[in-house]
Amino acid sequence: MHPQKKFHLVFSLIMGAMMIFLMTLVITFVNVGLTDNFFRLWMKAFGIAYVVGVPVIFFLAPVARKLTGRVLGVTPA
Repeated sequence: MHPQKKFHLVFSLIMGAMMIFLMTLVITFVNVGLTDNFFRLWMKAFGIAYVVGVPVIFFLAPVARKLTGRVLGVTPA
């Protein structure tokens, strides 16, 4: 696998984990509070969101980089 493609894949996996971890924590807390089954509900939400979110990040990150470059008038690295 080309190093740049490998970088993008690993970036998507790591960014997805960090972002989805925090977002599902907050949204689960807002929706159910600190209930006895909070951790189970949060991990279920995390699992579903990670499976959906990582491919979204993988495919949309290059689009976001191009759009950001256009908005700022710069060429993305």
